[in-house]
Amino acid sequence: MSDTVQQIKDRLSISDVVSGYVKLERAGSTWRARCPFHAEKTPSFFVSPERGTYHCFGCGVGGDIFSFVQAVEGLDFKGALKLLAEKAGVPLDYARGKKTDTDHRDRLFELLEAATIFFQNKLDDVAEKYLKERGLEKKTIKEFRLGYVGDEWSELSDFLKSKKFTERDMLDAGVSKKNERGGITDKFRNRIMFPISDSAGRVIGFSGRIFGEKASPDAPKYLNSPETPLFQKSRILYGFDKAKQSIRKHNFAVLVEGQMDLLMSHQAGWGNTVAVSGTAFTAGHADLVKRMAENLVIALDADEAGIKAAGRAARAALTAGLNVKVAALPSETDPADLIQKEGPDAWKKAIREAKDIITFLLDVLEERSPQRDKFRRLVEAAVLPFLSDVQSPIAREQYQREIAERLGVSERAVAEALKKIPTVYQSATPPTQEIKKMKSDRARQAFSILIWQESLEKPHLDVKEFEKHLKHALGEKAFRELRELPESEQEPMRFLAERQHGKSAGLKREVGPLLRVLQKERLSAELQETSQELQKAEREGDEASEKRLMERCRVLTAEIAKL
Repeated sequence: MSDTVQQIKDRLSISDVVSGYVKLERAGSTWRARCPFHAEKTPSFFVSPERGTYHCFGCGVGGDIFSFVQAVEGLDFKGALKLLAEKAGVPLDYARGKKTDTDHRDRLFELLEAATIFFQNKLDDVAEKYLKERGLEKKTIKEFRLGYVGDEWSELSDFLKSKKFTERDMLDAGVSKKNERGGITDKFRNRIMFPISDSAGRVIGFSGRIFGEKASPDAPKYLNSPETPLFQKSRILYGFDKAKQSIRKHNFAVLVEGQMDLLMSHQAGWGNTVAVSGTAFTAGHADLVKRMAENLVIALDADEAGIKAAGRAARAALTAGLNVKVAALPSETDPADLIQKEGPDAWKKAIREAKDIITFLLDVLEERSPQRDKFRRLVEAAVLPFLSDVQSPIAREQYQREIAERLGVSERAVAEALKKIPTVYQSATPPTQEIKKMKSDRARQAFSILIWQESLEKPHLDVKEFEKHLKHALGEKAFRELRELPESEQEPMRFLAERQHGKSAGLKREVGPLLRVLQKERLSAELQETSQELQKAEREGDEASEKRLMERCRVLTAEIAKL
C-alpha cells in the first residue's frame, strides 16, 4: 500500500490536485488561495509544491494530497486513495493482511457493491420498459446502474449469505431488517433500485421506487436506505460523484429533488445536476457544492411543497456563501416531466432563465398578492430573512434597492427592517490558536529553516551539518524544546520559512550570520548569569567558586569577542 501511495504522489503534484478545487495564486515559491474549509476574505491557505503539503493559517488545517481529498470530498482514506489512483492512472492492489478498524467499513462497501450487481441482474424487461417509457435511455440506465428487486422476502439476504456476509453486515449496510421472529428479511421489495454513491463512486446506499403488480398500495412511493456508518443523508447528494467535474468546470450546480429528475437532466446534457436523497438540502450539502463552485440553480417541483423546499434549500446555500438562482418551472411540473414532454431545450431555457432567489420570491409573492399592503407584509416576513443570509455586501445592497423599488419605499426603510431580522450565518472560522513564543524570534526562525529543509527531497542545505551548528548555537535545552513542539505548530513554521527563503539563492550565506547571532545571544545570556553567580560568591566569600566563575566569565567573554 505504501508503494501505491508513493506512486500516486510521484505522479500528482499537490498544486494540480488542490487547483482542481480552488483557484491558486503564485506567492513566491508557494501558492495561496482562499481556504475551502472555512469562510474567509483574505487568502490564508498555502500550498507548497516542493514539499507536497498545504496549510491554512486561518483554521489550522494542513496535510498532503490524501488528507486534502479526504476533507474536501468527505471521504475516508481508502476513498481518497481510490479517487487519486484513478486520477494518477495507478492500479490499486489491496493486500490482505492484519485486520484494522476500517475492515468492517470495507466489508460494507463490498456488500453494497454485491447488492448493486444483484439488483442490476434482476432488472427485467417489464421494469426496463417502464424506465424507457419515463424517458430514460439504455445508456443512462446502465451508467447509473439501475436495478430491480421483486416480492421475495429474503432473496437478497439469502444471496448475500451465500457470499459469506454476516447478518450484522447486512443490517449495518441497511439492506436487511430484523423480522418479528428474530431473523432478517430484505428491506427493499417490489422496487426499482437507484444506487447512491459517495464522491469516490463507491455505493453507500439505495433509493427504491415502488414498482410491480405485487407491490402494496400502502407502501411509500420511495424508500431510502437508513442512516448507516457509510450513508449519512445530510452529507450525500445523489449523482455528485458523476457531477462534480462538470460542476467545477461550469462553476455552478443544478439541484433537483428526485432520482428521475437527475437522470433526465444528465441525459439532457446537464451533467452538473445533483439531487437530495430522502432529506432536505442541508448546510452539509451546501458545503459540498461550495467546494466545487460558487453558484447554485435550484430546480425543484413547481407545486407549493416544491417552492417551500426551494426556499429552505436557498437559505442553506446562501449561508454557505453560494450565489443562488431558482429555475421557474411550469405549474405542477417537475424537471423529468418537462424534459420528457417538451424536450431538452425547454429544460435548457428554464435553467438559463433562472432568477436570483430574491427576484424569484418577489415575483411569486407579487403575482399571488397584488394588494400592496399584503405584498409588503409578505416581503418583510418571507424575503428579508433570505436577504439577511446573503454574504456579499454588494449583492445585498443591490437586492435592497430592488426590494425598495418593488415596495415603493426608500432603501433606508428596507435597511432598517433588515436590521430586525436575525441572521443564521455564523463564520466557520474557529478561533486562531496563538503559537507559543520563545525568548528569541530568531531561534524559531532558524529552527523553521531546519524543519523546512528536512521536509524536502532535495534540500538546499546540508541538513545534518546545519542541525549540528544550530544545536550548538542554541544549546541542548533550547533545541530540545523546539524539537518537542507539536506538529500543529511546526507545519506553519515550515510554510513561513518557505515563504521567506524559498526564492533565495543564497540560503547558505543567510544562515551563517543567523547562527552566529544565536550563539552570541546564548553566550551573552550565560555570561550574565555567570556574572550574577560570581557576585554572589564574592559576597559569601566562596573563593573556590569565585575562582571557577571568574575563569568561566573570561572564556565566555573571549568566545563572544570572536563572534
